[in-house]
Amino acid sequence: MKVLEIKDIVRKDVPIYYRLLYTGIAVLELVHEPVEKRIDFSIEIKPTGQKEIIVTLVEPVDYPLVPLVKEIKTFIHHLHSTGGLPG
Repeated sequence: MKVLEIKDIVRKDVPIYYRLLYTGIAVLELVHEPVEKRIDFSIEIKPTGQKEIIVTLVEPVDYPLVPLVKEIKTFIHHLHSTGGLPG
């Protein structure tokens, strides 16, 4: 299992400055086949500076969820750290 990309990322307008809400389409490689699934995710920046990422899969996936969500969170963390998310 591998996250290839997250495309069509749209930031939702939220008045809370430390919480960022997004929607997008995760392109995943599951069992050597590319699969596209819609996701919602949020990044909340704690007072200590830590980032809490929450991922919700909008569409069902025929794959174990725990490792899948963990990989998506890692990919999102990398996107946020490198400025790859819309502001």
